[in-house]
Amino acid sequence: MSGLALPVWTLAWREVIRFVRQRSRLTGALLQPLVFWALLGGGFRASFRVPGGAEGMSYAEYFYPGVLSLVLLFTAIFSMISAVEDRQSGFLQGVLVAPIPRWSIVLGQALGCTILAVAQGIVLLALAPLAGVSLTAESALATTAVMILLAFCVTGLGLILAWRLDSTQGFHAIMNLILMPLWLLSGAFFPAEGLPFWLAILVKGNPLTYGMAALRRCLYMGRPELVATLPPLGLSIAATAIFSVLGFAAAVHAATRKGRG
Repeated sequence: MSGLALPVWTLAWREVIRFVRQRSRLTGALLQPLVFWALLGGGFRASFRVPGGAEGMSYAEYFYPGVLSLVLLFTAIFSMISAVEDRQSGFLQGVLVAPIPRWSIVLGQALGCTILAVAQGIVLLALAPLAGVSLTAESALATTAVMILLAFCVTGLGLILAWRLDSTQGFHAIMNLILMPLWLLSGAFFPAEGLPFWLAILVKGNPLTYGMAALRRCLYMGRPELVATLPPLGLSIAATAIFSVLGFAAAVHAATRKGRG
């Protein structure tokens, strides 16, 4: 490797190596969403009904795409905490003085987090039959592609916070205030139909809403009637891509300001 590819890949691979050495992150990022899926899927089984004619869909099946996105979110959160710790330990200060542009540093962090998130998402994707979702090769590949885009989007949002905050405690507080509500309002936890006007506006303006819609449409490529009320696939992918670019640009801006400070 030469040029900017080497520092980008080095930072990305460093995230992967650190993850392998910290097995507790695997437990938090993968097993916790599975616990949520088991408990909530069973708890809402008797009372949940999907609007729009998706008769026979249990809450465990409905919540399954939400669990996929939750794995991506948790992986991004744990990786962003590592980014804050890197700044506290002085590692990123050493990287910032290197003769490379700030965007390559942010890109390396984002790619490392994305690789980890998608790898765990693929593991969970293998459990789709347990949720009642019938995957084909086409839908599995399409879902994986959407997970890559969605993971990069979530990572960009997390990096904006990680570069601006100076403590892991502050990151936890902001995460509970911003990132988790974004996930809850994405259609992952409950359908967007029938919401109050003000809540519906928040759902439509949520960047994760369109990533969730694309994820569901790819999972149910063979049964489009189950996702007929969601935004079209093309619009969802385009919106997620736009939010990903904007999030990455904002993270680069935050890193540049922090480096000058």
